[in-house]
Amino acid sequence: MIRRVYIDTSVFGGYFDKEFDEPTKNFFKTLNSQNVTILVSEILELEIYKAPDHIVELFESLSNIERVELTDESKQLAELYISENVVGRTSMADCQHIALATIYKADVLASWNFKHIVNLERIRGYNSINFREGYQMTEIRTPNEIFRDEDNN
Repeated sequence: MIRRVYIDTSVFGGYFDKEFDEPTKNFFKTLNSQNVTILVSEILELEIYKAPDHIVELFESLSNIERVELTDESKQLAELYISENVVGRTSMADCQHIALATIYKADVLASWNFKHIVNLERIRGYNSINFREGYQMTEIRTPNEIFRDEDNN
């Protein structure tokens, strides 16, 4: 059962994107109905508060939030993802999201970012570093994949 979900910024944008709105709305509905803890980082908040008002309002409407801090440990793990070429330096914020989800033991990280996050080659890269460094493997999925099985039971 999923109890802790780390959400990156793309999920909030997906709520208002015609391509992703239906699965994203269902995702948020399930988060609320199942009382799932949403892990929120300062990185997410910085990105959200630069977004249009409707995205800020969606963010501020959430309950069951646990704020997580960008620590030296998470910065170092994110830097490893970069230095080992999982992604380029311009993707540092994405790496920090993944490092935070890993260190704070999220059950899953939710994202619509297919280029740098929800990408099989990248996920393998992140998790090979996580495993080598003694961290848990991090589940990285789209909002559409996370509660699919639970909705059908």
